[in-house]
Amino acid sequence: LYLAVPPLYSIRQGGKVAYARDDAHKDELLRTEFTGRGKVEIGRFKGLGEMMAAQLKETTMDPRKRTLLRVDVIDAEAATKDAIDALMGTKPEARFRFIQERAEFAETEVLDI
Repeated sequence: LYLAVPPLYSIRQGGKVAYARDDAHKDELLRTEFTGRGKVEIGRFKGLGEMMAAQLKETTMDPRKRTLLRVDVIDAEAATKDAIDALMGTKPEARFRFIQERAEFAETEVLDI
């Protein structure tokens, strides 16, 4: 399964427009493409609903320019069972291993510590 990924930023300077997929790409474009005089305007999209139809067509729908993200669909039932067994089971080492393997993905600002 492939998903078309819309850009995160639009960058404008005079008549020049570019779209960046992430912060690193935005920084690269600012360093290499927008070095001239004049104010650089950077807009951040929060979702497809904020893009004009022409922008969506130009960036996300155009096969020559779009970015595709490959998604592998896993067996959700088996993955859920494995997670519950690790977290709620009787083996503390399984719980510890589960947490250690996923700690980098934790959203620490939402944890109640």
